[in-house]
Amino acid sequence: MKYDYFYEEQSEQFVFYKVPKVLCTDDEFRKLSSDAKLLYGLLLDRVSLSKKNGWIDGNGHVYVVFTLENIMQAFNCCDKTATKMMVELEKHGLIERKRQGQGKPVIIY
Repeated sequence: MKYDYFYEEQSEQFVFYKVPKVLCTDDEFRKLSSDAKLLYGLLLDRVSLSKKNGWIDGNGHVYVVFTLENIMQAFNCCDKTATKMMVELEKHGLIERKRQGQGKPVIIY
């Protein structure tokens, strides 16, 4: 097996998703699946993009648009699995989804 090493100029070439430590350490989130925790990190990453796009509601809350299709593509999973992850995050109070109406994507707080 060949091992490759990181050299000084390569050490910062990767971009990372941040997942809050509490999702791994707090008993409240113990039953949350690893995929749901990672999805939460992806959603948090989208918040800064949403702010730049001006996706802020009348109450000043920044929201994210990340469709089930986006989740399915990011995780290479089916609709059922993507929905399950979103439901997990909702049940744990980490996100809130609001429907906008027919033909418009769900917004996520």
